Amino acid sequence: MARRAGSADLPLHGGHVPKWLADRMTRLGAVMSEAIVHHYGRDELLRRLAHPFWFQSFGAVMGMDWHSSGITTSVIGALKRGLTPLSKELGIHVCGGRGRHSKQTPHELAAIADRVGLDGLALANASRLVAKVDTAAIQDGFDLYLHGFIVTDDGQWVVVQQGMNGDLRQARRYHWLSEGLKSFVDEPHTGIDGEGQGEIVNLTDRRADASRRAQLELLSTLGPDGIAREIASIETKAAPVREEPQPLLPHLVMPAHHEVRASDVVTKRLHGALAAAADRSPVDFPDLLLVPGVGARTVRALAMVAEVVHGAPCRFTDPARFSFAHGGKDRHPFPVPVKVYDQTIRVLKSAVQKAKLGQQDELFALKRLDDQARLLERHATGPSVEELIAREMRDAHSYGGRSIFGDEPPSYARSGKRAP
Repeated sequence: MARRAGSADLPLHGGHVPKWLADRMTRLGAVMSEAIVHHYGRDELLRRLAHPFWFQSFGAVMGMDWHSSGITTSVIGALKRGLTPLSKELGIHVCGGRGRHSKQTPHELAAIADRVGLDGLALANASRLVAKVDTAAIQDGFDLYLHGFIVTDDGQWVVVQQGMNGDLRQARRYHWLSEGLKSFVDEPHTGIDGEGQGEIVNLTDRRADASRRAQLELLSTLGPDGIAREIASIETKAAPVREEPQPLLPHLVMPAHHEVRASDVVTKRLHGALAAAADRSPVDFPDLLLVPGVGARTVRALAMVAEVVHGAPCRFTDPARFSFAHGGKDRHPFPVPVKVYDQTIRVLKSAVQKAKLGQQDELFALKRLDDQARLLERHATGPSVEELIAREMRDAHSYGGRSIFGDEPPSYARSGKRAP
């Protein structure tokens, strides 16, 4: 049976992803996906995408708003753009998207199925059923507006879709994974992101099996009019019923505040990554550090990217931490350091390309960097979150800092004040 992975609150945010960042997210998302497939296989990439906590951290390390619902749209879009040219090589295909793009999912799946020899009708039906379950079988007040379907050449798939509650200004993300899926209506989700909204109708709960069967029997024996009369009669006689509580799941709270606070970060993990970058880079990257433009700041970003590639699910409880790799488009926790971002992409791309030719050293050096970070976090110390942010703001201009407000000018970089 498919497993649940947890839940998270996702505040709705307006705005858009500027092209300069969208292009970089496309390249970084693709090369990180390649690294995961190289190390662990494409089924593992699907498992990561089906994990709500990892998915949010993946978006944060790419420079998106670390806590908002916009990560879902931008990550699915980046993967679709970045992995489509690699689909023959990796055997991974990304379909759907937001709004009108979601409606094209069955047609895209059918075309892919024709090319690689899959059952296109079955995949299209799976896409429609997933959407129907999250709109009809689970009535939780969120209207779906995004549907992303990622499928492999051997027919395994993951669905990431998101609903919106405009009145509450919140979003809920739903994750599905075909691995181990035996039923579309009996607890199929790997995870649901979103704040609890009180009592909801959830006919996918396994305890609702009798209810599902009874509803079909009632429909066949009483018809719609008869059911309406029975409901009216029950409502006049109903007595309070004690309901069995839902099982508790790991719950990631995405706060409404936009700025990154110390309380949003597991500081010891952040210090571990910083210490590993400082202590291990001369050992593991001696040649890399001689490349113009690659220095300590790039290696710090690589340490956090490496954790997203290699980290265990339990380590993604604080997505805000991964925003310290490449900042955020809205200048939280600091402007996107474009020069660092570009060097990160170059290093990863070089490592992946060399690994394809059998030269594994650079790619496995990143894994060693992540391993070292986990060891050092037990006793590593360092600057506070506030001090790290202040340092990044001070150096933003020299790193090519950029946000939706524009390029970071030297005067603001020195003063730490917010650009107008």
